[in-house]
Amino acid sequence: MDPTRDGHGRSKPAWGHRVLQKAEDAEALDGPATGLGRVLNGESGVTRQLRGHALGHPLHPIAVTVPIGAWLCSAVFDLLPDGRDTARRLIATGLLAAPAAVVLGLADYANLDVRQRRVGLIHAAANATATALFGASYLARRNGRGGRLLAALGLAATGAGGALGGHLAYAQGAGVFRWQTLDDLAPAELAGEHPAAPRNPA
Repeated sequence: MDPTRDGHGRSKPAWGHRVLQKAEDAEALDGPATGLGRVLNGESGVTRQLRGHALGHPLHPIAVTVPIGAWLCSAVFDLLPDGRDTARRLIATGLLAAPAAVVLGLADYANLDVRQRRVGLIHAAANATATALFGASYLARRNGRGGRLLAALGLAATGAGGALGGHLAYAQGAGVFRWQTLDDLAPAELAGEHPAAPRNPA
């Protein structure tokens, strides 16, 4: 990485950022990542709507808030003396909402570049793991076998998936300016009070 790219000095990325960047470099994933991209490749009116054309930005980040929020709240209720039933219902809510998030995420995947697809594949695997763990936790709770450890592991996988999704969106710019043109905007409107400064200084 060129620390002076775009004419602006850049410090070395923090350790967490460097860890996430390792996913971008995982060339071993190119086979399955490209294969999944081919399967999902295609353009139709339905696909465009699933990618967020009507709203002007991807729908997947909105959809994921439901399972993530439900599962996070379930962890809170697991800590309360009388919260087990509520935690189980919240886990079920997250499981019911997860398929929509998966479909919308897959709709976005076909438009990713090579490095983004590597991160996207690991992001999807982490979220699939989280969903499986919460599913197992729900079944264990229904059978009276606890399930808290499975839910805790699921929440950890959810956090890892969220970190990768954030890297994909904010560090790699997946889905950014897909339907937004900057041609009609004045440079000062984009740069703010200091046009010579980077738009998003680290």
